[in-house]
Amino acid sequence: MKIGVLALQGAVAEHIRSIELAGGEGVAVKRTEQLEEIDGLIIPGGESTTIGKLMRKYGFIEAVRGYAAAGKPVFGTCAGLIVLAERLTGDEEPHLQLMDMTVARNAFGRQRESFETDLPVKGIESPLRAVFIRAPLITEVGPDVEVLSVYKDEIVTARQGHLLAASYHPELTDDYRLHGLFIDMAREAAGQGQR
Repeated sequence: MKIGVLALQGAVAEHIRSIELAGGEGVAVKRTEQLEEIDGLIIPGGESTTIGKLMRKYGFIEAVRGYAAAGKPVFGTCAGLIVLAERLTGDEEPHLQLMDMTVARNAFGRQRESFETDLPVKGIESPLRAVFIRAPLITEVGPDVEVLSVYKDEIVTARQGHLLAASYHPELTDDYRLHGLFIDMAREAAGQGQR
């Protein structure tokens, strides 16, 4: 499975490393035409306002909406989760509006409130190591969204069909199982079944 990482900002190399450790092929996506060549797309962390502006500038908003509408899997981590959300609290305009959820930016506070924890995630056998850096929170989900994990009663991982969202940075640890789950979603979407 060829998994693209949107390479406008954020931890692109780290995501590519995790994809490859999970048995996929990682590709940095810098042009909209590359979407035709990949089985799944990851929107990494970074700064959501900046990512949104760059996506608009380079034509990625419509291109990624079309990609997702064709049933292709999209995975947003940290700022990428904000970019996927249909609704945002505060004054930031939503970007892709693909996933039926409301998201609060920087809900865990500033940089100094960053932390790591072992997080149980539905569909992954044992807890996952999760790194939270100025992390957003999913404050509300629609009926088609499955909550995969919570931290202190707050939603931090969710899935809606072929869309996956995580508040944290799974690419900053050596635990690549969430990337493995996403590769399985790409296999499923491509009609190849589980590994």
